[in-house]
Amino acid sequence: MSLSSPRRYQLKKEGALAVKQGHPWIYRNKVSTAVETFASGQWLQLVGAQNEVLGFGIFEPEGLIAIRVLKQGDNPPDAAWVRGRIDKALKRRENLRKYTDGFRAVHGENDGLPGIVVDVYNETAVLQTYAASVDRLGRYVAAYVTRQLGLKNTVWKFPVKRKAVAADRVLRGHMPRETSIREGQLNFSIPVGEGQKSGAFLDLRGLRKWIATQKLDGKRVLNLFAYTGTLGFAAEAAKAREIWNVDISKGALDVAKRLHAKDPSRFRWVAADIFDWFPELPREEKFDLLIVDPPMMASKITQVDGALHAYRKLYREAILHVKPKGFLVAACCTARIPRKRFEETVGSVVGERFKKVTSIAPEDDHPVGFSEGDYLKILVFRAN
Repeated sequence: MSLSSPRRYQLKKEGALAVKQGHPWIYRNKVSTAVETFASGQWLQLVGAQNEVLGFGIFEPEGLIAIRVLKQGDNPPDAAWVRGRIDKALKRRENLRKYTDGFRAVHGENDGLPGIVVDVYNETAVLQTYAASVDRLGRYVAAYVTRQLGLKNTVWKFPVKRKAVAADRVLRGHMPRETSIREGQLNFSIPVGEGQKSGAFLDLRGLRKWIATQKLDGKRVLNLFAYTGTLGFAAEAAKAREIWNVDISKGALDVAKRLHAKDPSRFRWVAADIFDWFPELPREEKFDLLIVDPPMMASKITQVDGALHAYRKLYREAILHVKPKGFLVAACCTARIPRKRFEETVGSVVGERFKKVTSIAPEDDHPVGFSEGDYLKILVFRAN
């Protein structure tokens, strides 16, 4: 890969501080108007007040993030440096790959390659790029991952916010409609060619693992915001007697019925807006495991208070439907809400009747390299 020749750009004080602190983003309100003369994807040599080279980044003309920082120091990144980043990421996942063949090979900023995600499903790599400025670099990263892992297919799926201007495409091989992956003793069918994310929520693997190892023989499970039902599938593997999957998307539930229910008689499917449906659920409906895993509710700091209000509403209802000694799983995938604040919010609702028994840490393919990268929080409480 031939990288663009970097252009010199002198940072304002706030931007220089971000680079020195190792933060991967320089926000648009921290740069001067001079940066707007650069083209999308332009590589920049980032210079401090004393004309010292602090690092290198990529310019993005749209959105909150103006510059994605690739590296610190005065040596410019080249193709060998990019390959080294990828090799380091793959090395970190070696033990995980003994457990699963569905994993995140490159986790964007947290692996030092901002805006770029590559997920692997068996023999298929799925690239996602979160800004047009990193598209070219993303294609190189995906091709290298494919080659290093000996994969057959490379496909490029665009995040929801970019789908209006960019169509999914095949970079190598073909786009499988579905593919199979293993997670320990579980085997999932993943609809790569459709749905959210790259095909599945790989970041919930730790929770699936926890659910699958619980003693749920004869137990009832309520899985809210179920999407394609992989958490319910893990509950079925743990021998749960009855599993309710609830989601606003009938299409997602149809996929769940088709792919993630070995014994359909154990399942109940409810397509509904959970914020409307949950308060109407009769109080006598009690569950041994209740999972609350809502989608991201705050992409802006101004939306955080509203998201926390929604969480409190959900958990006020949830505690009414958990049996004595039953489990309540509280998940948050909103980076804008710090881990401590989320735990305090849930704790203030569940009170002394519930005791926190564990928090499920991110797995090796979802490392946390900076504060905003700590987006997924999963807490498990048990009723007295």
